[in-house]
Amino acid sequence: MALVKICGEDEIKPGQAVKVVVEGVPIAVVKNSDGTVHAIGDTCTHGEISLSEGFVEGDTLECWAHGSKFELATGKPQNFPAFEPVPVYQVTITDGDVYLDPQVTVPIS
Repeated sequence: MALVKICGEDEIKPGQAVKVVVEGVPIAVVKNSDGTVHAIGDTCTHGEISLSEGFVEGDTLECWAHGSKFELATGKPQNFPAFEPVPVYQVTITDGDVYLDPQVTVPIS
């Protein structure tokens, strides 16, 4: 596993999504309202829209263009028009820095 530092944990505010591109992979890094950091694919599976420009609501990230919400923990869409999940990446926080491996996704359960 090749972990890559993507940002400091304090650079992401609760309820905020930030887009990062790691090894050519666009990823939305999100801190939900309870302070948990998640990383999911940044591209909506419905319409090639950047999810990091959307809205964090509880444990979901909503696409600003079409309203599809994706679970942060699983990547599964919660409503139409999206029906395909986005990838989810395992986040590791060490000494206040956020790391992930952009080549390894969490299996969808």
